[in-house]
Amino acid sequence: MKRKTIQQTLVFEAVNQLKSHVTADEVYDAVKKEHPSISRGTVYRNLNQLSENGAIQKVEVLGGADRFDFQCHKHHHVRCLKCGKIFDVDMEYVDGLENNIRNTRGFEFSGYDIMFKGLCPKCAK
Repeated sequence: MKRKTIQQTLVFEAVNQLKSHVTADEVYDAVKKEHPSISRGTVYRNLNQLSENGAIQKVEVLGGADRFDFQCHKHHHVRCLKCGKIFDVDMEYVDGLENNIRNTRGFEFSGYDIMFKGLCPKCAK
């Protein structure tokens, strides 16, 4: 197991303090306020390491920037079509959905993400 660095701790704490589905740039801006010498590459690298280690969850957004979620349990998300923000969906996670695929192309499935879309209450007004 890799040793936890100070930079990794700063990035992890920023994701947890921001408490939303943040972009790498938002994390970088938050860390840079207190630690102006940190580089964007260091933040990006540590976000990816933290998500690979399961400390945070990476949410891939089609046509947009990846987001990072402080909640690591399996859950679904919804993206607002107007403002682009990502929110958690309040429903039970559907586990094992890939077992229902008629695998006619020979894929080895490793999982899936479900991203719902709609308008958030603020944008719907």
